[in-house]
Amino acid sequence: MDKDWWKENAEGVPHLVTDLPGPKSQAMHARTTKYMHGLSGQVQLFPVCFDEGYGVTLTDVDGNKYLDFSSGIYVTSLGHCHPKISEAISYWAKRLMNAHDFTTPVKEKLMEKMAEVLPGKLNAIQLYSDGTAAVEAGLRAARAITGKHEFISCFRDFHGKTMGAVSCAQMVRGDVLSYGPTRAPGFYMVPRPNPYRPTFAKPDGTIDTDRYIEFYEEFIREATVGNIAAFVLEPVQGWGGSIFPPDDFFPKLRAFCDKNGILLMDDEVLAGMGRTGDWLTMSHWNVVPDIVTFGKSFGNGFPVTAMVVKEEYADALDKISASSSYGGNPMACAAALASIEVIEEENLLENSTRVGEYFVKRMNEMKENHPIIGDVKGKGMLLGLELVKDRVTKEPFEEAGKLVYQKAFRKGLAWIPAGHILRMSPPIIMDEKYAEIGLQIIEESITEVEKEFGY
Repeated sequence: MDKDWWKENAEGVPHLVTDLPGPKSQAMHARTTKYMHGLSGQVQLFPVCFDEGYGVTLTDVDGNKYLDFSSGIYVTSLGHCHPKISEAISYWAKRLMNAHDFTTPVKEKLMEKMAEVLPGKLNAIQLYSDGTAAVEAGLRAARAITGKHEFISCFRDFHGKTMGAVSCAQMVRGDVLSYGPTRAPGFYMVPRPNPYRPTFAKPDGTIDTDRYIEFYEEFIREATVGNIAAFVLEPVQGWGGSIFPPDDFFPKLRAFCDKNGILLMDDEVLAGMGRTGDWLTMSHWNVVPDIVTFGKSFGNGFPVTAMVVKEEYADALDKISASSSYGGNPMACAAALASIEVIEEENLLENSTRVGEYFVKRMNEMKENHPIIGDVKGKGMLLGLELVKDRVTKEPFEEAGKLVYQKAFRKGLAWIPAGHILRMSPPIIMDEKYAEIGLQIIEESITEVEKEFGY
């Protein structure tokens, strides 16, 4: 497979033939939303109707072609409709679509490949069809492994939309009780290190990671019954705004969990499988979790996810009735296997790292020239720009975030809003040329918004 398969299609992008959203998009959206409700914030802010995706581009029903800085919100990391992955899914769609959890040839190959690429004896695997199901299975596995029932998770992490998963995350957003009315029993939340906005800081204002660990000790002693099965968290916050912890956090958290007999559960549904330049984001800090979940880019758009535990805990999966109706069907296994092979064959871990470094360098240059950019975040192709009203007070600039998002979308950049943090998750096949095209659109939009607000 030619690793440049997507480039011819991308020439000339963005290519716009109507004002955005176009008339057909507006009409289709109006008809659809007569019946469909509960749409995401990005659709509400920019109701375009997409008709086709290929590589790093998306095309809407009016014929406008966009540069994709979203990857279907962290999903199509290997490019839309990668030929190898589409062919693999198609083969099994015409041969065998489901055999419950019986072994199939493609499942055998996927299991062997996952065990090969994952670190530290992470080789006891179960497959699912969405990230939330994988997280729920991970929670049940933690209880089966430890015989304990409580969980610690972190402020502004996101783990899914079913009871256990939402109990690990923020339940109220704005004035809306999104996931209430109450958290499930035994679930607790603590702050996690945010270098730009530290809860615990040293006298010089820099983040004090040790104080977070000390707080966790105190919190467990005072707020729980001391029966913690697992510490559950994202390696980098996605929904929270592409927020990476300081480099010493995960090694210290691993030691804390080991000291206290607590499992470390790593939710890599958003960040894993190459997006940050490694199979596991937590591997950047040489930390191996006890339980890990995968999703989103695992099948490059096909609904397939995984929950994996260390080999020593494999028997726990037999205790929790781990199988599911759609998990591990042949099409799903084909999508996941082909995705892993594409990452290897096209050297996409290296590409994600290299182009990610280009992104961060350019975004730091933008920060020097734009007073509303308070912080640059990123590793690999998981990136963010935090907008503030004032760099001294760091007051979040929500209004600017919304306007920059909409302006850039109207210029042909499909991407992700997150309040005052502009999130970017381009396909990891992207090169520096198209990274620069997208960044120029963002910078133009920031300049326009700064002028509107009098900067």
